[in-house]
Amino acid sequence: MGHPRQPDPRDYPGLATTMVAILVVLLPGGFAFSLYKHLNAPDADTAVTLRTTDPTPEPAQPSPSEKERPGLSIDDDELSNWNFRSGGVTFKAEKVGGWTYDSCAPIDRQGVLAKNKCERAVQLAYSAYRGHLTAVQVIMSFPTVKAAKATATHLAKSSRAVKWRRDKMLSEYAYGKIRSGATKTYVLLTVVTADKTAQAKATQFHHYLHRDHSNYFLFRNSTVTG
Repeated sequence: MGHPRQPDPRDYPGLATTMVAILVVLLPGGFAFSLYKHLNAPDADTAVTLRTTDPTPEPAQPSPSEKERPGLSIDDDELSNWNFRSGGVTFKAEKVGGWTYDSCAPIDRQGVLAKNKCERAVQLAYSAYRGHLTAVQVIMSFPTVKAAKATATHLAKSSRAVKWRRDKMLSEYAYGKIRSGATKTYVLLTVVTADKTAQAKATQFHHYLHRDHSNYFLFRNSTVTG
């Protein structure tokens, strides 16, 4: 008889929400409340409209050996289906693809990632609302917070520095935008497309997916090693 699967943070409502619930028990009340306010505070809409054409080929497929690095290295298996609940907000998305790269070269379009010494990257592909909404998320790790912030600053001006899986997005869409930002030594770029059926839900879906996974990386290293 197989052993029962152990609970994992990604199985519960919101990756960051679960971690905060644990920290509330461990931390002084004032700090825990401040942390909760930080994770749930509204932010400015920084989504950038997605270009409709791009001749750049898809990133190369990673080799099987690229999933062998242990420890704190990010891996696409670390994040699976997205099930989010917070207050009255609920979102679900099925993970339909994942790629782990042992270096950032396969996704570095303009040399920006190499310049900032990007160490490793993963890509995740999601589908929601019966395929009417799709998302691709690129997560990159850097040696320092400064390097991550420099990359995020560049991506805020132009997302063309990163190659991502356009073959996992809708070819025709009513909503198509990109969000990006840095969390500690990680940079996340989240692209969402939706047709008219899911267009009304796309903005909030995009906001919460990007924010939930960004907040996850605030605590990720301590939970992986703990």
